[in-house]
Amino acid sequence: MTVPSGITTGIWTLDIAHSDVAFTVRHAGISKVRGRFTDAAATVNVGHSLAQTKVEATVKTASFDSGDANRDGHVKSADFFDVEEYPEMTFVSTAIEHNGESYDVTGDLTIKGVTQQITIETEFNGVAVDPFGTTRAGISGETTISRKEFGLTWNAVLETGGVLVSDKVVISLDLAFTAPQA
Repeated sequence: MTVPSGITTGIWTLDIAHSDVAFTVRHAGISKVRGRFTDAAATVNVGHSLAQTKVEATVKTASFDSGDANRDGHVKSADFFDVEEYPEMTFVSTAIEHNGESYDVTGDLTIKGVTQQITIETEFNGVAVDPFGTTRAGISGETTISRKEFGLTWNAVLETGGVLVSDKVVISLDLAFTAPQA
């Protein structure tokens, strides 16, 4: 299968200033906590086909930001990400498949030294040239992971039953990539 229209071969680079690497997790069974990682890098090495295209991404775990300094400190501690020991999360694609109107990007996600295969359902949002002459491509995607599968097992039992932090975490991506330089 060929790559989407407007995408040229070469290495496309994430523009983190115009991107969002976000998450949502249920808290106390009654609300959702949202946040993001503010320091990430990624490339899409576009080949002549999807089979020849590869995605690689790195997220700095210390850039976790949920809008609450106390919670952020706890999540960065050894109870969760242990940012001192594991400063990065990584993703390396193993396959990209066209699936109707979306693309399934399958690959190896590594968090806290544990690697699991995941699939991110993505949407190609098109290509545009900005006022400064830079060619950009937009991609959005989402997947749900299990914290426990990555060794993120800290929790607290609630007096009313249930747990403080759900196992399921939704990862949402809204990404802008810049085209390879000539």
